[in-house]
Amino acid sequence: MTRRVSRQRPHCPCGLKEAYDDCCGRFHRGEAAAPTAEALMRSRYSAFVKRERDYLLRTWHPRTRPAVLDLDAGMRWTGLEILATTDGSAFHSTGTVTFRASFKGGSLHERSRFERVDGAWVYVDGEFLD
Repeated sequence: MTRRVSRQRPHCPCGLKEAYDDCCGRFHRGEAAAPTAEALMRSRYSAFVKRERDYLLRTWHPRTRPAVLDLDAGMRWTGLEILATTDGSAFHSTGTVTFRASFKGGSLHERSRFERVDGAWVYVDGEFLD
């Protein structure tokens, strides 16, 4: 019996059905910029999953960006749920995204604030909700 091997690429960690390379991977590689605050939020979640430290720092507002970002090698992110968005489109300069990011052993519930800097969306800060 011949077994068929699937060549389908896995979905992006951000939860969208696209393959990582076509979804958040293009942002991480610098081939495109996230067009909305929600797209940036999703790409930043994927960057935490993939441990893309440079991307996380590059998409953090200069006013609130840490000098160093230590990522816990033992952290296992398991899913992202976008709960609400306010503004954050091509027609706005600010926006918020409320989300729940699950990890092995718990979840993080946050409302993140985003602003445009030189036309690009960046993460400003967040408020923990639980």
